[in-house]
Amino acid sequence: MTRTPYDQYAKQYLEGLLQPLGAPKVNREVAAEVRQVDVWFVPNEMTTTDHEVLGILGQMVATPCLLEPFRNPASVNDVRACLGKLLQIQAETLRHTKRQKRKLSEAELPYLWILVPSSSRQLLQQFGAEQRSDWTAGIYFLPESFRTALVAIANLPIAADTLWLRLLGRGAVQQQAIAELLLINHPFRRHALEQLAILQVTLQARQNLNREDKELVMNLSPVYEQWKAETLEAGVEAGERRATEGLLMARFGELDEALTQIIPKLIALSPLDRSRLILNLSRVELLKQVQP
Repeated sequence: MTRTPYDQYAKQYLEGLLQPLGAPKVNREVAAEVRQVDVWFVPNEMTTTDHEVLGILGQMVATPCLLEPFRNPASVNDVRACLGKLLQIQAETLRHTKRQKRKLSEAELPYLWILVPSSSRQLLQQFGAEQRSDWTAGIYFLPESFRTALVAIANLPIAADTLWLRLLGRGAVQQQAIAELLLINHPFRRHALEQLAILQVTLQARQNLNREDKELVMNLSPVYEQWKAETLEAGVEAGERRATEGLLMARFGELDEALTQIIPKLIALSPLDRSRLILNLSRVELLKQVQP
């Protein structure tokens, strides 16, 4: 189950960005104790979409990888847990190629990208993470055999090729990225606006928000209004349906036939009433209250 609205935002945001490039899978389970990788991605060799369209993020996903976004700075144990998932998947990959009786090169092993809003010098030193001259500032690589890097979003330069990562930041970093997003013309702009709008509605419907969440709701208001205006131009029903599907997936993890059938009734409600029903009722209660 998704831990917070930010987790779901990050997963659906990344999944939508990466779909044209390959096969992203959110919440991929790994063996042993059941754990999940936030986003597992395998690039599609046949795709016509250039990875450069996503800047540094596109460069990161040029090979199979795990993406683990954190809303708050990661602890030592958080990093260790991510490394544990990586090792499990690398072991699965090695077993698979062994059954195929072929050798696996080091470059074919999946890479781990840990996305954090910021990182302390102490944490970087504990894992021996350092910057590399062939990558942008703010990305710190663990020793080569780990095939892992920490992306400290607050340390990324403000540039077009870091925008898609900075939208996963927090505070002033994310606010700056949102302001840039509103001004650009880009094939992934609509998807980013939609996911941020869903995050805004989800947070607005929650009770007892802390100060940072309240500020984020205010910062996201222009995004929601812009998304709403563009949705009206593109067709209200299609946009409202996408937003409703996003909320249902954020709450229940997947869309089955029963949930899909109640979407038209949910669309007829105001956005606030709709989000309150979805977020506050159980699946059984929601289906009972909103009959198709």
